[in-house]
Amino acid sequence: MRLHPGETEAVGRRVVSVPDAVQLLRDASPGVTGRPRVIAIDGRGGAGKTTLAERLRAAVPGSAVVHTDDVAWNHAYFDWGAVLVENVLRPLRRGEAVDFRPDAWIAHDRPGSITVPAGAEVVWVEGTGVAREELAPWLDASVWVQGDLDEQERLLLARDGDSPEQREHVANWLREELPFLLRERPWARATMIVAGPPYAGHDPDTEMVVAPPTGPRK
Repeated sequence: MRLHPGETEAVGRRVVSVPDAVQLLRDASPGVTGRPRVIAIDGRGGAGKTTLAERLRAAVPGSAVVHTDDVAWNHAYFDWGAVLVENVLRPLRRGEAVDFRPDAWIAHDRPGSITVPAGAEVVWVEGTGVAREELAPWLDASVWVQGDLDEQERLLLARDGDSPEQREHVANWLREELPFLLRERPWARATMIVAGPPYAGHDPDTEMVVAPPTGPRK
């Protein structure tokens, strides 16, 4: 498996049911009351974060998903931490609903907004770079989705199109992603490592392959 520079392959993998994985994440923050648990799902582009977030959302009735790609849309690849805190994480910490239209949405006439209803039990915040040190005080747990770097790049192109423009976009993304993740090392900070593609040996509809964090925490 080819991993991100500086990343260590997870050891001690085991297959657990999706509800058991959710319970492990809940157990990381047993004292949360009066507000939703906020759990980050991080991983490289193409790692399967969005799919995992939807599986976890379905396993927790009344939970919600926030995609950092929506926060960062027409804004920046990674320079969106403060925007996420002020407009999403801070209201959630107060137990409030979220209804946020980023400035870029307004400027480009993108309809809708980023919403989380009041009373959600868990909010899954999904996106590359969300388990950064800057956001750690606002997160109750985090997941790092680990998979083969070559496979993830292939999936990115398969998902978004293998055109010259898309290849340039992926190259520009990687120029920022690689040093950012090497500096942040979210795999070492994560509550749980989840095996992403191409890991097999389990029922992807009902089970997950999980492991403890890799490497020393920052």
